[in-house]
Amino acid sequence: MPSSELVMDNKNASSTAGKIIRCRAAISRIPGKPLVMEEIEVDPPKAGEVRIKILCTSLCHSDVTFWRSTQPPMAVFPRILGHEAVGVVESVGGGVEEVREGDLVLPVFQGDCGECRDCKSPKSNICSKFVNKDNQSMPRDGTNRFRDLKGEVIHNVLNVSSFTQYTVVDVTHVVKITPDIPLDIACLLSCGVSTGLGAAWKVAEVEEGSTVAIFGLGAVGLSVAEGARIRGATRIIGVDLNPEKFETGKKFGITDFINPATCGDKTVSQVIKEMTDGGADYCFECIGLASVMNDAFNSSREGWGKTVILGVEMHGSPISLNSIEILKGRSVCGTFFGGLKPKSDIATLAQKYLDKELNLDEFITHEVSFHDINKAFDLLLEGKSLRCVIWIDKQN
Repeated sequence: MPSSELVMDNKNASSTAGKIIRCRAAISRIPGKPLVMEEIEVDPPKAGEVRIKILCTSLCHSDVTFWRSTQPPMAVFPRILGHEAVGVVESVGGGVEEVREGDLVLPVFQGDCGECRDCKSPKSNICSKFVNKDNQSMPRDGTNRFRDLKGEVIHNVLNVSSFTQYTVVDVTHVVKITPDIPLDIACLLSCGVSTGLGAAWKVAEVEEGSTVAIFGLGAVGLSVAEGARIRGATRIIGVDLNPEKFETGKKFGITDFINPATCGDKTVSQVIKEMTDGGADYCFECIGLASVMNDAFNSSREGWGKTVILGVEMHGSPISLNSIEILKGRSVCGTFFGGLKPKSDIATLAQKYLDKELNLDEFITHEVSFHDINKAFDLLLEGKSLRCVIWIDKQN
C-alpha cells in the first residue's frame, strides 16, 4: 500500500495540535489476557516530543514477553504494547525541528540523539543521553501521556506504544522515512527486520563464502539469513523446533535445517560441527534462552568463530561459558537493534528495498484490522505468522 497519498491527506490535520486527543487503544490490563479495546486520552507532546497518528503496526515477540510478564520490572499494567509501527506526525513539542506535521515517520525503541559520545561513535548505537530505565514512561521526565477515561495512567512500553490510534514518542526515537515505501514494509523496519539485517552486516560483518548458523527462525532469525545471503554466505543453517520453518527459510537463504528434536544422541553443536568441518564462522541466537546461547557458542568454530546474541533471555538466566573455549579464539557479543543507528541506517535499508536488493515482502504473512488485534497474538503464539500487520483505521 503506497503511503504518499496518506501523508498528503494528513498534512492539514492541525486542528488537534496542542489539545488532548481522545482515541481508541488496545490496552493490556492483565498478564497473558486478551487486549481490551478502550477509549483513552492522549496528551499533547511536551518539549522534545512528537505525537504520531499510527497508520499500521505489527506484533513482535518482545511485546509478547511484556504481555506475559508477571514479575517486576517488566510486569507493569495497564499498558499499551507495540513498538513496530509507522505513522504520520500529528504535532510536535517545543524544540523539535527534524520532523514536522505530516511527515511519515517510524517510532523506534532504540534512541539516537546524535549528541552523546555513544551516538557519535561508530562503535555503539546505545544512546547514553536519554536512558529510559523503566520502559514504562517518557525518557526525559519519567511521566506518561496516556490515561483512560477514569483518569488512570496507562503505561508506555519500549518508548513507543503503538497499539493505539495516537501515541507520543521522544524525538530521539523518531525516524523520518521516505513516503515512497509501502506502509506495511516501512513498519517492519522499526524493529525485528532491521535488527536481524544489522546483526549480519554491522555486528558480525558476515563475508562472502562464510558459514552461518541461526538459532530461531522467527522474523529476526530470518532477517539474519537474508542479510547473510546478501553478503554471500555459502551455507546458512537454520535451527528451529518447527519443521515448517525450513520451507519458509529457503525464501531468505536458509540452505540447511536442523530440528534439535530429531538429532538423536548428538547435540546441535555436534551436528553443526560435522556439517561445517569444525563449526560455523558465525552463530546467531535469536530466541532468548541461556541454554540456546550456549548451544550457539559451542557451535562456532575454534580460532575465529563469533556468536551474536539477539534474543533477550526470557527468564533472566545468566549464561555460562567455558573460558578455555574463549581462549581458543571464539568470541561472543550481544546487540540491540543489530548495531544500527536508526536515524541514518533505516533510510539505507528502505532504499535497498526500493532498489529491490532486500526481500521484505515475504515477512508479512497476515493482516488484521485493529479491532482484531488479538488474532495477531494467536497467530504468533501458534507459530503461523512471521509478521502480522495490524491496520489501525483500515477496515479489513
